[in-house]
Amino acid sequence: MRFEVVVKAACGNGRARIGHIYPVIGGVPTETPALILTTRKGLPTFISPDLLSTLPSPDSCLLHVSPMHFLEIPSTTTVARIGGVRRMVGLQGNYLFFASPRDSIECLPSSESSNKFGPSFETPCGRHLVKPAKYVEMVSALNPDVWVSLADEVPAWVLAKRNRTSVYRTVKWLDECIALNPKNEMMLLGAIVGGSSIEERKRCAKEVSLRNVSGFWIGGFGYGEGIEERPALLDAIMENLPDDKMRQISGFELPEILEGIASGIDLFDSKYIYHLTVGGFALVFPLNGVNEYEDEVDSQTCDFGSDGTKINLRATIYRKDTSSIVDNCECYTCQNHTRAYINHLINTHEMLAQILLEIHNTHHYLGFFCSIRDAIKRGEFNIFYKKFLQGRRNLFSTPMQFSAACN
Repeated sequence: MRFEVVVKAACGNGRARIGHIYPVIGGVPTETPALILTTRKGLPTFISPDLLSTLPSPDSCLLHVSPMHFLEIPSTTTVARIGGVRRMVGLQGNYLFFASPRDSIECLPSSESSNKFGPSFETPCGRHLVKPAKYVEMVSALNPDVWVSLADEVPAWVLAKRNRTSVYRTVKWLDECIALNPKNEMMLLGAIVGGSSIEERKRCAKEVSLRNVSGFWIGGFGYGEGIEERPALLDAIMENLPDDKMRQISGFELPEILEGIASGIDLFDSKYIYHLTVGGFALVFPLNGVNEYEDEVDSQTCDFGSDGTKINLRATIYRKDTSSIVDNCECYTCQNHTRAYINHLINTHEMLAQILLEIHNTHHYLGFFCSIRDAIKRGEFNIFYKKFLQGRRNLFSTPMQFSAACN
């Protein structure tokens, strides 16, 4: 597997760029910016393997797996005997697995319990301290295509001394992971931390970029930093990274991903899809991201929790709505089921509701990333970004439209 930048940052795009991720053995390359689908032990939370193939390919072929999910059953020893996570879940072809401890849903870092020996994580089976040797052993058993070194992620409110310590530990653990790396064919992404400190972010980026890594994983976002702080923090990191290597970030949702893409990030996690699905929401915004927001408001935002990008299918107004979630959507859900049916499934607590919602939300979100890449290729990403944000601002600045639509 290898990564290559094919459309470099240019005027009209800021730092946004297009890259290709090539599988090890032939296959169609996956374009970036792209979405890495969050999984539980190798498969998406609600989508079964047979329905996974209905999603756009190769855009849906990047899968995240957390070694922390294998602390109990099945053990990494069992997975190693099977031949790795790919063979365990039965996915072949263009699917690529990205392994990192944090999955932004269940396995979250616990900075107060981390120490010099390793980071601590809150997992479904309790809090665990993970040392580099054990972590590399787990990664080796899973045999992913890409893996991330351990990181000491800290919230934004920690003191400067704790921030410096987190950078020191992260770089130290990276060196240990490199020394212990048993399979050189797996791409290693060096973790970058530093909390809300611009200086520590710079220092960590410089140190990690000096190591023999295939790319970078940017952590520590989504832990209390202010929205106004993010651009400066991202700039501090990107200015100190080489342009030819892969960049992945965790903790960004919509519309934060646009800010990340504008900064030059290539890969994002899909925790946003998970939270939408569990909450009963469906994405409905135009895939070009800029048109017809006002039209969407009148018909779709009078239910609680909707904001013009999504609708709450739990709401009673969809009880007799026989239309598809999004007109002309080609996903399995929209082609076969109605809003009324999904509303029924949600309110009767049927698991099929989450399956159908995750299929639609994933399909829609992948389509949005495709539109973003098209805008970058045209040299119009900055325009795309500004119009998307303006469309959302227009929605929230006209609250009377919501009440009018409900009456």
